[in-house]
Amino acid sequence: QVQLVESGGGLVQAGGSLRLSCAASGRIFSINAMGWYRQAPGKQRELVARITNGGSINYADSVKGRFTISRDNDKNTMFLQMNLLKPDDTADYYCNASIRTRSWTAPSDYWGQGTQVTVSS
Repeated sequence: QVQLVESGGGLVQAGGSLRLSCAASGRIFSINAMGWYRQAPGKQRELVARITNGGSINYADSVKGRFTISRDNDKNTMFLQMNLLKPDDTADYYCNASIRTRSWTAPSDYWGQGTQVTVSS
């Protein structure tokens, strides 16, 4: 009923930039917090950045000053602008959203399928 679709991943050289997008669609009453997570090979999934529907933001220390998260509430879309990319940023990036599908239901967590980001040295 709800889909999150990421786009914008790819291969980039160190120091370059990428912009990820996440579009939520389906039966959506409201979206609370949205976030980007990443998982590198052999590592656990980790939070990259998170933004609430009120605009409060937090970042992982490793991306502060380089990544910027934003969202368009009217379009149920979230973005991650990634600058000064490093090889350590190489991972699969996942979109996450806490979504309420009815006014009377509790929000549930939804995940996108992931988009690959590869940063070459």
